[in-house]
Amino acid sequence: MEAFVRQFATTVALGVEFGAAVLITVGALEALAELLKPPYGGRAKHGRRREVWMGLARWLVLALEFELAADILRTAISPTWDDVGQLAAIAVIRTFLSYFLTRDIEEVAHSEEGTESSARPASA
Repeated sequence: MEAFVRQFATTVALGVEFGAAVLITVGALEALAELLKPPYGGRAKHGRRREVWMGLARWLVLALEFELAADILRTAISPTWDDVGQLAAIAVIRTFLSYFLTRDIEEVAHSEEGTESSARPASA
């Protein structure tokens, strides 16, 4: 029974990792397509790059969560201390990456909200 559960968890983890790879691919292709589009509406080049980065960062954060889930699945069945240590290191690294990407996304969104509100005319 343990062998079946281990094989099942490994198969599901592989599927989750495949999902993460798909998310990264979609995000990268979307970012590339946006960068290759001719500019429209007179948007500043810097603002456009920031929008592309924000879109890619969102995809990467989601993919990191999928990767962490796959690692947890692989380690969940009868782990050794070595497996637990590796998972802990991977979890810390991916959590830091996710945290800083999310923080950057929120900072940019917050600064854009401030820009939009200051650009609006004050109501009389």
